[in-house]
Amino acid sequence: MSDFEQLIAKRRSIYNLGTNVDLSPAEIETLIKSAVKHCPTPFNSQSGRIALLFGQASQKLWNITEQQLQKITPPEKFSATQTKIASFAAGMGTVLFFIDDDVTKNLQNKFPLYAEQFAVWAEQAQGMLQYIVWTLLAEHHIGASLQHYNPLIDADVRHSFDTPQSWRLTAQMPFGSIELPADDKSSLPLEQRIKIFSN
Repeated sequence: MSDFEQLIAKRRSIYNLGTNVDLSPAEIETLIKSAVKHCPTPFNSQSGRIALLFGQASQKLWNITEQQLQKITPPEKFSATQTKIASFAAGMGTVLFFIDDDVTKNLQNKFPLYAEQFAVWAEQAQGMLQYIVWTLLAEHHIGASLQHYNPLIDADVRHSFDTPQSWRLTAQMPFGSIELPADDKSSLPLEQRIKIFSN
């Protein structure tokens, strides 16, 4: 198995996070910038955006999330929700992922023949960016998971972190030291998932 194949297998959803990370914030920032720069995008559109939160900024994000969830979660279930949010807040930081919808709109206007596809392609590029970031973190023994509390927290995120109106939040990725490894994962037989043709 190649190094890259091993890295693909190493990337898992890690929910028990801590702050005992070997890399400095500046080194993690360098990783994130590399991911953003080199992620493929349709028409070289580069519509992916990131807000990188450390320390108190990350704590603020998860406080916002908990407050919004309390409004819609039945009281008898909120304790479990708090525990889950606390596990994300316990990490070193959080990556917020966005799509700049102005980029998509400009491409739709410029290339009307493909107008219906640009939003789909932007989502695909966003998925690649999330995966690249996640895998780079895993390479450096940093655990992470991908969360989706948007659009519940969108307005508060925009206000708290001064993101442009055109930036649409798509996901949140808490990261930190791996305090507990991921559980074993079952996989469907590959024969059910892949078809191979030679003629």
